[in-house]
Amino acid sequence: MGSASTLCSISKLNVHRDNVVFLPKTRSSTSAYQSGFLGSKLPGKLSLLSIQKYPRNRTGPFARPGSNPISASHHTFDVVIIGAGIIGLTVARQLLIGSDLSVAVVDKDVPCSGATGAGQGYLWMVNKTPGSDTWDLAMRSHRLWVMLAESMREQGLDPLQHLGWKNTGSLLIGTSSDELDSLKRRVTLLQDAGLRAEYLSGGDLLLEEPDLLVDKDGGAAFVPGDCQLDAQRASAFFQKVNRHFSSEGRYAEFFYDPVTSLLRSDSSGDVIAVKTSNNTLYSRKAIVVAAGCWSGSLMHDLFRESEIVLDVPVKPRKGHLLVLENFDSLKVNHGLMEAGYVNHQIATPLPGISASEAYDHGQTLSISMTATMDSMGNFVLGSSRQFAGFSTEVEESIVNGIWNRAMDFFPKLRERPLSDFIKSRRVRTGLRPYMPDGKPVIGPVPGLPNVFLATGHEGFGLAMALGTAEMVAHMVLGNSENVDSASFAVQGRCC
Repeated sequence: MGSASTLCSISKLNVHRDNVVFLPKTRSSTSAYQSGFLGSKLPGKLSLLSIQKYPRNRTGPFARPGSNPISASHHTFDVVIIGAGIIGLTVARQLLIGSDLSVAVVDKDVPCSGATGAGQGYLWMVNKTPGSDTWDLAMRSHRLWVMLAESMREQGLDPLQHLGWKNTGSLLIGTSSDELDSLKRRVTLLQDAGLRAEYLSGGDLLLEEPDLLVDKDGGAAFVPGDCQLDAQRASAFFQKVNRHFSSEGRYAEFFYDPVTSLLRSDSSGDVIAVKTSNNTLYSRKAIVVAAGCWSGSLMHDLFRESEIVLDVPVKPRKGHLLVLENFDSLKVNHGLMEAGYVNHQIATPLPGISASEAYDHGQTLSISMTATMDSMGNFVLGSSRQFAGFSTEVEESIVNGIWNRAMDFFPKLRERPLSDFIKSRRVRTGLRPYMPDGKPVIGPVPGLPNVFLATGHEGFGLAMALGTAEMVAHMVLGNSENVDSASFAVQGRCC
């Protein structure tokens, strides 16, 4: 641990919240578990999928348990992760089960309070395009999710209970001849890429989804292996897994504790610590920024007074989901998405903005039908996309637009107005981390090799979380990659 005189602060964000901290109870010099390809034996009953373990001898003291809240203090870890969304939590898990590194997770709020918690929870490949820059990462992540669920079952854990896991399959629905032609081509591409996929004509689609309106131009691409889960349950599960390592002195959480600055060594220029409102977290090996749509503004503020030129163009892309609790007016057997969702074809300008201004300034609102039935029997309808800054305010006009669009696909919804469900409805809003080129940013920051970015997944953060976590862990540990990360590099896209 360096002294304050050897450090230089880059910048500070003025945000203040009460601090919630979970510190490791004790520190052990060696790991108490054995890991393998299918699972890791953790303290207690809980087990989960692991990669190969990479041993490392840990040195240096760990902080003792503190009260809650605690006064400002210094702590040292191998890796400090900024952001407790699904990306941050799974990166932490991957490092914990795949190495002997110690990890701290810090967030200005609590886990699953951003895009993750507001999402629909689908793990779908039907809307991904083989051969695209994100295809291999999406495929790898999907396999890891399926392997995790299978491993949990083998070890006596119910994925439905712990993750809200449902193997529903997915249907990408077309309603025009052009869309049907496109879906047929998509099915061929998916099959050639090794996925089980099939094209359903209108009659076959109606057999799968009797409550769906299907006319002569109706059809769908069907991927039976697609799944969905509950993002809140999944995040809680990963957090519980991570906390098992606190007893070994390898994991700590710092919530409601905004990052205020980074500390750099005067001699080497390396970033050696993350300073928060209440703590200074020193890092021996790596700092990972996984702060979702806040990553861009956070990095800009942290490096404002630095010679590092870094512009992470990630923007918040707001979304609404309508949740009807204990809904029994119709039945949905699979995850459903209209074909227009892939290209955001249903778009109208925001009120007060002309069509040309909307496109020029990227403020177009798009609403496309997505529908799932979650593990608790709630009917979840989406989905909207818009650029509205960092506002998460519910907009009733958009909620009504989602309902109206859903009525085009489900005639039974026309029998009752949305106002009839006022007591049983909830609306989720969240901010997707959008990158202009449609690809996440994953990799080290040029000039600061121990600082890594993992953000910009837009609406696919949950689906790509495990693959991203594996990729970041390999980068931090210096291991060969399962998926080529070149397309996601920071260089050339953010600097």
